Amino acid sequence: MTFCHATPHDLSGIMSIIYDAQKLLANQHIDQWQNGYPSESVILQDIKNNECYVLKSEQNKLLATAMFSTRREPTYSNIVGQWRTESNAKYGVIHRMAVAENQRGKGLAKLIFARCEQHLLRDQITSMRIDTHEGNLAMQQLLKQLNYCYCGVIYLLNGDKRLAFEKIF
Repeated sequence: MTFCHATPHDLSGIMSIIYDAQKLLANQHIDQWQNGYPSESVILQDIKNNECYVLKSEQNKLLATAMFSTRREPTYSNIVGQWRTESNAKYGVIHRMAVAENQRGKGLAKLIFARCEQHLLRDQITSMRIDTHEGNLAMQQLLKQLNYCYCGVIYLLNGDKRLAFEKIF
């Protein structure tokens, strides 16, 4: 498998994976990603910023996608709780992660986390932050398995509440 930057040619496959994830969340009665987010324009901006990644099979088939960045996340500056690292510390962040419907349960999300953490360690950054919907129990379970610590609550720009996690490695 290859974990690499996405290109505009990957957009339709990425959006197909996103739509599948939106359906999964809706079926679980989770309102995350149910308002047209993330849209093609959001994903295209991620691609333009070199922050959209895809996991591809040996046959070049898209298996999963995620946004990964080391830029500061504005919504993380205000937390009801406390991050494990100092407010001025560098950290990585993962957003918009989704696995193709027929690839779920194969450990691909764990692989994405591992690859992103490897990038951070290479750049001597020792912290990753992530947030998720309080109803997204599958992501919360994954974060627990990967030794992410619950740090508190953050609020998105639109006011939506998210649970915040951080891992130091």
